[in-house]
Amino acid sequence: MKPGVLTIASMRGRCSDAEWQARVDLAACYRLVDLYGMSDMMANHISMRVPGEEGAFLINPYGMMYEEITASCLLKVDIEGNILSKPDFGALDYGVNRAGYVIHSAIHAARPEVGCIIHTHSWASMAVSALECGLLPITQTAMRFLKIGYHEYQGVVLDEAEKASLVADLGQGEALILRNHGALVVGRTAGEAFNWTHRLELACRSQIGAMSCNSPLRPVPPQVLEETWNNYQPGTRRPYGVMEWPALLRKLDRLDPGYRD
Repeated sequence: MKPGVLTIASMRGRCSDAEWQARVDLAACYRLVDLYGMSDMMANHISMRVPGEEGAFLINPYGMMYEEITASCLLKVDIEGNILSKPDFGALDYGVNRAGYVIHSAIHAARPEVGCIIHTHSWASMAVSALECGLLPITQTAMRFLKIGYHEYQGVVLDEAEKASLVADLGQGEALILRNHGALVVGRTAGEAFNWTHRLELACRSQIGAMSCNSPLRPVPPQVLEETWNNYQPGTRRPYGVMEWPALLRKLDRLDPGYRD
């Protein structure tokens, strides 16, 4: 037993090959979100749909840090919030964050093509979420989010009644600013969702940096904004995450391959 490491028995023999791969990818996503400075200790949540199991998705146990998430520690739950499988956490007996269940179950139910959902409380996304102007298309990276959605703050997301407005505000988009709260992105794969999250974080950080200089912001003509936005759309480019995901996994394997356990 290593000091500071929560020992969890492997779930490898208790799931299909497809589920195990989803577990590894999701654990990697948690580690990467932490590595790139977008985690909030044990708050927030990332989920992954379980391939071949209608209505089932994987999510973090509420009580573990992002940096220690592994493939085996993840909980499998259904759209109704029932825990379908979980490892033995001993006396800790970790469960599901209620807000995590409400947010993720709503989107997984409404968007069957979505494989992975990432919700963050990074300092930059929280700052932009509190600005009346929202996310401004002042950098090329931000122009990718020209038509990002916004969801008004209704309190901590514990009431299932909020599901309908959350889904409506996301629509068929990939990213959502949760007003006075943070950000949420979706993707068909963990790699795609992480790509969207990383770029949204950069867009928010660059905006806060530019606005802090107390100098006029340089606008871009509307036509150029539309053309740039269109260049980022699925019909005009390859899927996001395809190229960098294998490299990101190699990065994690060099740092700590324990996420695969």
